[in-house]
Amino acid sequence: MKIRRTGVREAKARLSKLLEDARRGHEWVITARGKPVAKLVPVPPQILPLDERIRMLEEAGIIEPAGQPPELPPPLPLKEGLAQTWLQKDRGE
Repeated sequence: MKIRRTGVREAKARLSKLLEDARRGHEWVITARGKPVAKLVPVPPQILPLDERIRMLEEAGIIEPAGQPPELPPPLPLKEGLAQTWLQKDRGE
């Protein structure tokens, strides 16, 4: 990923934007009179809380946001005790 550069004055004016870019994985070098003086980098994922890491994965399109679980079909109608009989047979009892 390309490291971006910005001057101190612009960095102060656009700090929220720079922080959002860093959250998305971009790095910024802040310069004073054209010379690098600081670097704004994202926090490594292992330091972020789980909910923040999940949100980042959702924003990147890697995972989909959680929704309602799909509705399960009704259980199959079986004669009384048949499922237990099959289970015991499968276990070799």
